[in-house]
Amino acid sequence: MVAKLTKGFWPKVARIILRNRILILIAILGFTVFLALQWKNMRFSNTEANILPDDHPATIEYNAFTKVFGEEGNAIVIAVRDSALFNPINFNRWNKLSKQLEAFPEIDFVVSTDNLRVLVKDNEAQAFVMEPYIKSPPKTKKEVDSLKNHLFNELPFYDNLVYNPKSGTIQTIAYLDKDIMNTEVRNQFILNDLGDLVEGFEEETQLDVHVSGMPYIRTWNTKSIVDEIGIFIVAALLVTSLIFFFFFRSFRATFISMCVVIIGVMWAFGFLGLMQYEITILTALIPPLIIVIGIPNCIFLINKYQQEVKKHGNQALSLQRVISKIGNATLMTNITTASGFATFIILDSDLLKEFGIVASINIVGIFILSLLIIPIIYSFMPLPKTKHLKHLNKKWIDFFVNRMESIVRNHRIAVYLVTVGVLVLSIIGIYQIKITGSRIEDLPKNTHFFKDIRFFEQEFDGIMPMEIVVDTERKNGVIKPATLKRMDQLGTVIDEIPELSRPLSVVDLIKYSKQAFYNGIPKYYQLPTSQENTFIMDVARKSSSEGDLLKSFVDSTGQTARLTTYMRDVKIDRMEEIEEDVQQAIDKFFPSERFKVFMTGKALLFLKGTKYLVKNLLLSLALAIGLISLFMAYLFRSFRMVIISLVPNLLPLVITAGVMGYLGVPIKPSTILVFSIAFGISVDDTIHFLAKYRQELAAHKWHIKRSVYAALRETGVSMFYTSIVLFFGFSVFIISSFGGTKALGGLVSATLLFAMLSNLILLPSLLLSLERSIANKQVLKKPQIDILPKEEDNLKDK
Repeated sequence: MVAKLTKGFWPKVARIILRNRILILIAILGFTVFLALQWKNMRFSNTEANILPDDHPATIEYNAFTKVFGEEGNAIVIAVRDSALFNPINFNRWNKLSKQLEAFPEIDFVVSTDNLRVLVKDNEAQAFVMEPYIKSPPKTKKEVDSLKNHLFNELPFYDNLVYNPKSGTIQTIAYLDKDIMNTEVRNQFILNDLGDLVEGFEEETQLDVHVSGMPYIRTWNTKSIVDEIGIFIVAALLVTSLIFFFFFRSFRATFISMCVVIIGVMWAFGFLGLMQYEITILTALIPPLIIVIGIPNCIFLINKYQQEVKKHGNQALSLQRVISKIGNATLMTNITTASGFATFIILDSDLLKEFGIVASINIVGIFILSLLIIPIIYSFMPLPKTKHLKHLNKKWIDFFVNRMESIVRNHRIAVYLVTVGVLVLSIIGIYQIKITGSRIEDLPKNTHFFKDIRFFEQEFDGIMPMEIVVDTERKNGVIKPATLKRMDQLGTVIDEIPELSRPLSVVDLIKYSKQAFYNGIPKYYQLPTSQENTFIMDVARKSSSEGDLLKSFVDSTGQTARLTTYMRDVKIDRMEEIEEDVQQAIDKFFPSERFKVFMTGKALLFLKGTKYLVKNLLLSLALAIGLISLFMAYLFRSFRMVIISLVPNLLPLVITAGVMGYLGVPIKPSTILVFSIAFGISVDDTIHFLAKYRQELAAHKWHIKRSVYAALRETGVSMFYTSIVLFFGFSVFIISSFGGTKALGGLVSATLLFAMLSNLILLPSLLLSLERSIANKQVLKKPQIDILPKEEDNLKDK
C-alpha cells in the first residue's frame, strides 16, 4: 500500500515543483530572509557545557558547595617568573598593575603583593590585626629585597598562593564578579581591558607575563571557536567545489551546487538563532557539515539530470524524472544520515542534544533545498552542452568500476580472507583502546593561553580547582582541635600527591594565627596544642580582621569547611586514581557516622561528566544502529537483507576503532561521536546499492549474479563520487587547532573511506555468496517503499 502511494507521490511532487517555480523560489527567499533575521539571536557560549544532568549526585554536591561558598572558578591568575621583577621600578609597576585591576567594576577583589596583609598580634588590645605587607612603595633594591625575604621566608601562609619560593615566581589573583562569569561582559573584559593592561605592563618593563585561570581559558577558547567557523566554511566550500568541478567539469553545475549549500549554511545559522542555542564547539561544526553532506545530494540530482538529457534530450521530462526518481532515494539517505545525528537528542547532555536537534533539522533542510532549487534553476537554463556530459564517459571511472566488479567476480575468497584478517587485527587494536582524555588536551596547543596553562601547572601545580567539603554536623564543629587535626592530616596526604597543589583551608589560617601569636616567627606556623588553642582562640574572637578571612574557608555557622586544592592536567585514568587515594584518606580520617565529607569542583565534574558522556554516546550508537536496522527492515522487509546490509557498515566502525587502538587515540567524547555520525552517513551507499539491486532482480527475473553486477555498475560511480566528496569534506576539520575537532574529521573521513570499499566490494560479494539463501521472492519481498522506480537508470555511467 505504502509502495503504491509513494509511486504516485513523487511524480505529483515533480509536477507541483515545476508548475510553481517562481512561487517556490520566492518562498525559499522569504524563509531564508526570515532565518537571516534570526542571526541576531545567535550567541557564543559563555558557560561551561552542562554535561551531567541536574539530578546526578555529582551535580547535586557541586550545587550544594556553591550555595555555601559560591562559584570557585572565577579566579584569573597573572604571574611573572623573572628576577628583574625585584627592582624598585618593576616591582612598583607590578603593584600598580594590581591597583589598575582592582579599579575595574568587573573585578571583585585582588590578592597581590600590593594589598597583601600580614596577621600580627596587637598586645594592647589582645587581638589579631591585619597590617599591610607594603607600608610604602620601596625606593631602593635593598628595600625590595627585604620585602621579598619577608614574603618568601616569613609568610608560609602565602606559599603557593602568591609566590613560589623555589623559582621566585610572583602571582597576582584577580577574582571576577560572579554575576558576569557567564556573560559577554566577561569576554569583553578579558579580551580588551585585561589584554591592554598586561600588554602595557610588558612594554614598560620588558617582562614576560603569564595569564590563566578558568574564566581566561574559557574566553580564549570561545574566541578560537569563533575564529575557526569562518575557516571551516571557506575550506569546506573550496574543497567540495574543486572536487565537484573535477568530476563534472562544469562551472554552471558547480555554481548551482555552491548556491544550494550556501543557502543551507544561512539556514543553519538561522536555526541556531531561532532556537536561541549557543554556538559551542559542536554546533560550530554544523554549517561546514551541511556543505559536506549537501554536495552529495547535488551530485545525485545533477548527474541524473545530465544522464536523462543525454538519453533523450527532453528538458521537461529530464527534470520531472530527476525529482520523481531521485527524490525518494535522496530522502531515504538523508533520513538515515539525520538519524545518526538525531540519536544525540535522547542524551541528558544539553551540548549534544542541541547539536543533534540542529544538525538533523538542517540535514533535512539541505535535502529540501537541493530537491527544489536544482530542478527549478535548470528549468530556466538551456540544455547542457555536449562538453558538460563528457564526464559520463570518463575512462578512469570505468576502470575503477570494472576493477571493483572484477574483484567481486573473481576474488571473493580473497575478499573474505582479507575481511577476516582485518577484523581480527581490528579486534586486537580495540583491546588496546583506553577510555581517557583530559580537561585541556583538546585545546589548541600552539596558543599562548595553552602554553600559560602549562606554566601555571609547573609553578603552582595546576589551575583546575578541586574542593573537599567537610560537614561536622554541629555548630562551630570546624574549629575544634580534633577536627582541625583531621583536616591537617588530610591536607598532608593531598600535598603528597604530585598532581595536586598544597591545599588551602581554615587549618592554614589557624596555623597563621599561632605564628602571629608568637610574633611572626615562621617555625610556629603549625596547629596550636590544646593548651595554646584556648588563649589563641580568645585572641581570635576579639579580631574582626580574622573573621573576614574565616569567611573564605568556613560557613557562617562554623559547621562546614572547605579544603581547596588545584589539579594538574592529567588523564582520566590518573584522575580516578587520585580521587580514590583522596577518598581513602577521607574515609580514614573522617568517620562517616560523625562527618559528612565529599569531593567536588570543576576537576571532579569533568571526570564524572566524561565517563557519563562516553556511556551515553555508546547508547546513542546502539540506538542509531537499531533505528537504521528497523528502517532497513521496513524498506526491504527481509531479516537476511538487514543483516547483509549491516555487515559492510559495522565493519568500518570496527576497523576505525582498531586503528584508534593502534595509534593510541583514546575513547573520549570527541572521538566516540565519530561512530554515530559515520554510521548514519555510510549506510546511504548501502540503501542506494540494495535499492538498485532489488530493482535489477525484478528486471532480470531474480537472477542474482546479473542483478549484483548490474547494480554495482549502476551505483558504483555515484558511491565513488559521494564518498570522495565526503572524505575530503570531513578532512577539512583536520586543519582545526582543537584536538577533538581534528580527531573527529580524521576518523570520520577514514571510516567513510572504509565504508565505501566495504559497500563496493564486501556487500556485493555477500549477495553473491548467499545467492541460494536469498534467491527467492520471499526473502526480497516487494518493499514498503519503492526507492527507485522500475524504469530507473540510477546515475548510470556509460
